[in-house]
Amino acid sequence: MKSIIAENVKQILKARGLKQGAVGKLAGYDIKVFNNMLNSRKVITDIDVLKISKVLEVSPNVLFGIEDKKVV
Repeated sequence: MKSIIAENVKQILKARGLKQGAVGKLAGYDIKVFNNMLNSRKVITDIDVLKISKVLEVSPNVLFGIEDKKVV
């Protein structure tokens, strides 16, 4: 099952031209672990959402799809 959070993170990365590995590293993840999160092979926890949203400088609600994504 695809994660709405992972899909929203991917959309933000693409819209901003960011590299998955660089964002994962800034959030404190090994590149492989972050890739597994974005490809639904590892569950994204509440703590993960907070870390990723902080690096992307968006509200956690954006990752859940609750708020509009203002990515640029």
